[in-house]
Amino acid sequence: MPNTTTDREAGALDALSALGQQTRLRIFRHLVTMAPDPQPAGGIADALGCLQNTLSTHLAILARAGLITGVRDGRSILYAANFDGMRGLVNYLLEDCCKGHPEVCAPVFEQLEKGCGCGPAARA
Repeated sequence: MPNTTTDREAGALDALSALGQQTRLRIFRHLVTMAPDPQPAGGIADALGCLQNTLSTHLAILARAGLITGVRDGRSILYAANFDGMRGLVNYLLEDCCKGHPEVCAPVFEQLEKGCGCGPAARA
């Protein structure tokens, strides 16, 4: 996410707007479940039952919002969830949390840390 307050707010709005559409939310969640393996557009379309001609528009919106990345592999582009982009969004949303009372937000942070069992706590 960008650095200035206005830019960070705009970046958060872009990300939330991108995720505020059913197909794009499903695409992002699918890519999260497939991590760390990037997926071809055709595989994403098949998994979600999405038409490929509309999928490319959704992928472009998610990429512009910084939520996914695309890497060329020969003639294909492989897509993956951009966890740094999502982390930036979550950090932006929670950075001023709880007015100095971290115990209020503790369950949120514990769940984020626990996540899928693949974070730093799971590796320790």
